[in-house]
Amino acid sequence: MHTLSELLEALQVFAAENPFPGQPAELYQPCDYMLTLGGKRLRPAILLMGYEIYRDDVEKALPAAWAVELFHNFTLMHDDIMDAAPLRRGQATVHTRWNTTTAILSGDVMLIRAYQMLHATGQTDRLPALLQTFNQVATEVCEGQQMDVNFETRADVSIPEYIKMIELKTAVLLGGALKMGAICAQAPDTDAEHLYHFGRLAGIAFQIQDDLLDTYGDPAKFGKQVGGDILQNKKTLLVLKTLETAPEADCNELLSWMQTGAEQGDEKVEAVRAIFNRNNIPQLIALEKEKYQDEAFQHLASIQAPDDRKSVLRKMIEDLLERER
Repeated sequence: MHTLSELLEALQVFAAENPFPGQPAELYQPCDYMLTLGGKRLRPAILLMGYEIYRDDVEKALPAAWAVELFHNFTLMHDDIMDAAPLRRGQATVHTRWNTTTAILSGDVMLIRAYQMLHATGQTDRLPALLQTFNQVATEVCEGQQMDVNFETRADVSIPEYIKMIELKTAVLLGGALKMGAICAQAPDTDAEHLYHFGRLAGIAFQIQDDLLDTYGDPAKFGKQVGGDILQNKKTLLVLKTLETAPEADCNELLSWMQTGAEQGDEKVEAVRAIFNRNNIPQLIALEKEKYQDEAFQHLASIQAPDDRKSVLRKMIEDLLERER
């Protein structure tokens, strides 16, 4: 079994040994740039962890793992265009550094490269199952992104809709990566499904934790401005839970703040946080996170493999769900 740092190093070596072509530079340089912006590469590492539950020759799963990383960065490149985001991980986004046309084309070729990597696994008997899982996840990620876009102009977003959106936009890729690792390892189908649901449910809990950190995180540890979701008037789970459970006066005050911009930034963040606090919203959201987290680990426990083979995966997910940044 390998540690997370060892798996990340193996991914780094594999990426260096399988670069994009040099020409045309205008197409491929943005791909290289995007992949060096400092992402944690947890999704491909999770795929490798899923593989290592069953087999030790983890190098055979590296092409599939890199396919997941390429797909993830393709979605980020196109998301940045849709959001008109100037920065990604503290650096200029591809469409800002180059232009929108370049970002679209470079994102497209990253997706094509992901399919080439899946084919490079060499497991012809497992390729149909890999492609089916990959295509399902890719489709659902697009559906989740569209839901998120729709929510920007809707005033009636429900909590179940929000959970479904973060499941599709974020969580299914974690579940899909784990399932793909199991498929590459020729694990039993029932275990592959348990791994999928473990990743999916842990991904939902992860995003709920992110909502909490954005409002209540320690700025020194969080790594970005605390209260950013409030300033952008995002309909996070904290907002939706408040609108569902708080008295009418607090709901109206919250809605009033959500009609304002960031001109009174500090005052706005403090006022909205005060509404959350007096309605016990952080505690309610923490319980929601715990529900998904507990259900996730039930799926991990159901996998027919020794506990020591699941230990690295368990530890990484536990750390992610208790993170402070």
